[in-house]
Amino acid sequence: MPIIIAVSKTFSMEKITPLLDFGHTHFGENKVQEALLKWSDYKLKNNNIKLHLVGKLQTNKTKQAIKLFDYIHSLDSIKLAKEISKQQKIINKKPKIFIQINIGEEPQKSGINKNEIINFYNSCKELNLDIVGLMCLPPINRDPDSFFSEMKQLNNKINLKELSMGMSDDYLIALKYSSTFIRIGTKIFGKRS
Repeated sequence: MPIIIAVSKTFSMEKITPLLDFGHTHFGENKVQEALLKWSDYKLKNNNIKLHLVGKLQTNKTKQAIKLFDYIHSLDSIKLAKEISKQQKIINKKPKIFIQINIGEEPQKSGINKNEIINFYNSCKELNLDIVGLMCLPPINRDPDSFFSEMKQLNNKINLKELSMGMSDDYLIALKYSSTFIRIGTKIFGKRS
């Protein structure tokens, strides 16, 4: 059964509370600073809440991110991998991590080149990172089927259990390719202003 991450970025706790009251536990945020303001107190009182960083992580925010987030979906460089490794030792907390793949080879997008994934994954294991799966954002203007299919193959190639792909517009397609974490914002909370 896939896990639905309710992507609550830009929405206030007032909008999120009905979902919390319903018993939903997995939430996604794009920015470390926004997440700290919204979730710090709530997470202290509710350790069953699982927070996912689904946006880009800057190395200077790594310490704060590791303290707050249970999952990081956007590992996209060896520099960031080294910083996560360093900070998780200091904080004594090991988040579950997805390696972001630039599956469409788009110059404006972050992510590891799919041809470098095995070497990158091995480097992450040497750094003692808890890599649980791969993540992608397929090109917006193209059919996601082939990209999701390729992601499934890459994930199987390195024998990872989890796969983070699919959002409000394409999650049904992602599920066909064994996505285990889908990131839904608009379909849950409505359009962002």
